[in-house]
Amino acid sequence: MKSIKAILAKPFAKHIRKKVSKWANNPIETQEKVFKKLIKEAANTEFGKDHDFKNIQSHDDFVKRVPIRDYEALRSYVDRVVAGEKDILWKGKPVYFAKTSGTTSGAKYIPITKESMPTHVEAARNAILLYIAETGNADFVDGKMIFLQGSPVLQEKNGVKLGRLSGIVAHYVPGYLQKNRMPSWETNCIEDWETKVEAIVDETLDEKMAIISGIPSWVQMYFERIEERTGKKIGEVFPDFNLFIFGGVNFEPYRNKFENLIGRKVDSIELYPASEGFFAFQDEQNDKGMLLQLNSGIFYEFVKADNFFDENPTRITIKDVEVGVNYVMIISTNAGLWSYNIGDTVEFTSVKPYKVIVSGRIKHFISAFGEHVIGKEVEQALNDALQDAGASINEFTVAPQINPAVGLPYHEWFIEFEKAPENIEKFAATIDASLQQQNSYYFDLIEGKVLKRLQITQIQKDGFQNYMKSIGKLGGQNKIPRLSNDRKIAEILTNHKKA
Repeated sequence: MKSIKAILAKPFAKHIRKKVSKWANNPIETQEKVFKKLIKEAANTEFGKDHDFKNIQSHDDFVKRVPIRDYEALRSYVDRVVAGEKDILWKGKPVYFAKTSGTTSGAKYIPITKESMPTHVEAARNAILLYIAETGNADFVDGKMIFLQGSPVLQEKNGVKLGRLSGIVAHYVPGYLQKNRMPSWETNCIEDWETKVEAIVDETLDEKMAIISGIPSWVQMYFERIEERTGKKIGEVFPDFNLFIFGGVNFEPYRNKFENLIGRKVDSIELYPASEGFFAFQDEQNDKGMLLQLNSGIFYEFVKADNFFDENPTRITIKDVEVGVNYVMIISTNAGLWSYNIGDTVEFTSVKPYKVIVSGRIKHFISAFGEHVIGKEVEQALNDALQDAGASINEFTVAPQINPAVGLPYHEWFIEFEKAPENIEKFAATIDASLQQQNSYYFDLIEGKVLKRLQITQIQKDGFQNYMKSIGKLGGQNKIPRLSNDRKIAEILTNHKKA
């Protein structure tokens, strides 16, 4: 017999879908309202005074007064907020700092305000509700749900609570889900990732798990531990498991491995959350594009990735974006980030409504020879080869080999296979052909004999996990970059080569 919760979930989901459709079907008007509200609310902050917010009437005015900044460029303001000053980037003080590990900045402190926090929670909730509205499947609300995330233990800095975003969000799980959520608070607080995973397995093995959520590589580790313990497929251990929710990386390279571990297909929902805001979520099962959150206190600007490093690149709003173009996404938010470059590149799959896929990172690309290869291209190429060969992987990354001992330079692919292809040379050739087809610069460099075909270096089992452990980034929200324009990661991974 279905619970009251499961029965009520469907009409509530339909109600939320109507609300979402209202702003999704009026995108330009919605973004204009968000823009005006942000400027008005922040006019009397130090940033607002410094940039003459009181005289900003249009996006053109905004572009003239507010340059694009990354964390380093905004840091003089952020440091004042962290020091305890108020009314700097946003009115009052933030309620949290989401602490992230920057590559060049050391620790980054991203403010989360009382206005911005609810948008994170609401978007995550709506992703599940729109899935219910579309599929009619609400049975899972009676089962257990696991969210593999960082520790919810928060520190304090000058009166503001501080922690990882996933740990902060753990404090906002709605009351009606508290009895369903796992792991326990005590287990969630374990800092060491390997110890934590073993404790999660202990707690969940005998439970009726229905939803499992997290970054694919770390969920995979959890599944592998269960399989080692039980000798069974995940689908046998958890017969009620039918929804996987993920974000942070493209799931496609992991899909074959997951389906093998689970023993059957399950529905999945992709999310696009970040410390800076919850930007998009997948709202239809048969559409990989994610619905851009236009009504969440975030104003979006876009710059063509090819022109981003020009002296004065053109900044456009959603009304001028085109499908299939690679854009750097720039955000202004009710947490006090202004024309802020989060470092991601996106591609629109639709403009009615506005849907995106994450195509990569503006700093994570390979262009050692002018090839401009991006994350979306390498993931697509690898996926083509995996399907062709019936192979599956645990993890991968790509780096240029500029000075080989002999012959022409090339791209080196470090791959940890779960199931290796029978013919590794054919596998490499399939990847290379797909890359050439997608990227004309790469094609020209291969044709012109500037580069030779990519080379694959096989990494031993758990090699990537051991690498992440060695740099203190095992588990949680940490991810392996898909692409590097140097060999810092490559040099360490060489120590984990398969014999």
